[in-house]
Amino acid sequence: MKSAVFDLLVVGGGINGAGIARDAAGRGLRVLLCEQDDLAAHTSSASTKLIHGGLRYLEELHFGLVRKALREREVLLACAPHIMRPLRFVMPHDAHLRPAWLLRLGLLLYDRLAPRQRLPASAALDLRKHIAGEPLQSGYRRGFVYSDVQTDDSRLVALNALDARERGAVILTHTRCERLTATRGAWLAQLRDARGAREVHARAVVNATGPWAASFLAQATDVPPRHALRLVKGSHIVLPRLFAHRFAYIFQNEDRRIVFAIPWQHDFTLLGTTDVDYHGDPAAVRIEDAETDYLCTLANRYFRQKISAADVLWSYSGVRGLLGDGHSDAMSVTRDYLLDLTPSPAPLLSVFGGKITTYRRLAEEALARLAEPLGHNAEPWTAGTPLPGGDLPQGSFARFLRTVARRYPWLPERLRLRYAHAYGSRIDRLLGAARSLAGLGQELMPQLYEAEVRYLHREEFARSSADILWRRSKLGLLLPGADTGALDEWLRRQDDPSPWPGDSPAVTGSAPA
Repeated sequence: MKSAVFDLLVVGGGINGAGIARDAAGRGLRVLLCEQDDLAAHTSSASTKLIHGGLRYLEELHFGLVRKALREREVLLACAPHIMRPLRFVMPHDAHLRPAWLLRLGLLLYDRLAPRQRLPASAALDLRKHIAGEPLQSGYRRGFVYSDVQTDDSRLVALNALDARERGAVILTHTRCERLTATRGAWLAQLRDARGAREVHARAVVNATGPWAASFLAQATDVPPRHALRLVKGSHIVLPRLFAHRFAYIFQNEDRRIVFAIPWQHDFTLLGTTDVDYHGDPAAVRIEDAETDYLCTLANRYFRQKISAADVLWSYSGVRGLLGDGHSDAMSVTRDYLLDLTPSPAPLLSVFGGKITTYRRLAEEALARLAEPLGHNAEPWTAGTPLPGGDLPQGSFARFLRTVARRYPWLPERLRLRYAHAYGSRIDRLLGAARSLAGLGQELMPQLYEAEVRYLHREEFARSSADILWRRSKLGLLLPGADTGALDEWLRRQDDPSPWPGDSPAVTGSAPA
């Protein structure tokens, strides 16, 4: 069969791959992204769900990384106000760990390392009088509060991939890149999905496979990896809500690790992360009992309400491929990234390291590195362009939510809030001409109507019940053990809208400017 030809093949459908595909497509390049599983199926859906500078990185003297991340925090707040939520973090002061003056100095630096337009500054707290002190043990009388941002990590990936496709990219999930062969200064890629094998040509390739970045080079190319990856596992547990207010906590521990306790999905508290070295298959990562005990023990040190492994409703783990920089402990390894371009035998850019907060900046730098090999030097554009659904009135989610309530008074309040956060201004596309809940079609599962499933399948690459319940939404948390039979049957009846390369108008036609 005749091979399709692309300017850029992106291998990996996590946040970095999706961000690079979006940026490249918006610059007019012909782009194909392939992902062996679902979008954000691994590391990019297993984060702490934060867009943050990384307060603890200041102690490691990573000032450049923190400044870069804080600048991106402002950009992403403006570009995706529907899935970004400002959040205030309370740090109880434990005198035998760090002196109060050091914490205050660090927070003042955190406030000032980059411009801060949308978030309030840090401050000292009297926990005996503040609402955030109520769930804490009585010994914690003093604390500090600062600002960061909560996000939906897997939806952030999906929105980048959706925008990439709308700008001309081809997005193929459940499609593995098995081999890259250099031919006449370009790449011949062998791809495989459930339908079989197919070849495509690409003038350049981006290896954005995250924790597989080094092994992908070794197994699928003849390009030797020039940088070592250190695999670090982060695990989280989800419990019934431990506190009723809207503040989050950041807890210190004697081993210098920190753990967040974050209000999540209204009814739950998210605790994490663990940061331990990992030596197995990133696709098979699971939380260990010792990690659960570690998180529960630290929470019990701070909270009045005692928890144990028996209280855990759900847990998840992810593996980050971090740059091996010689540190002995996993938490001290830099979260910055390195872009390694090998121009011969054909342009191949590998992404090593990184964090979700800096993905957009990473994508800009990746396109800058590829400009000369591709002979394409279009201007950066993503900093001022909303992600799909992010074009809210005056960038205000509260204002938008009031508009949604007036326009769709028949939507139950909780469903309306979830739709508004998940889809933003694209809620109209999801609801279509519906004028009542009956207009949304069959309720395939509690709170999950056919109209939403159809939208996620058509627009956001969802192919399975897990894609929908755990990544595009978090309804799986609210429906533990629920029967997915009706949802699975609905999905089985659908045609796969993902085209093979060469069969798509986005490939055979001209790429958009």
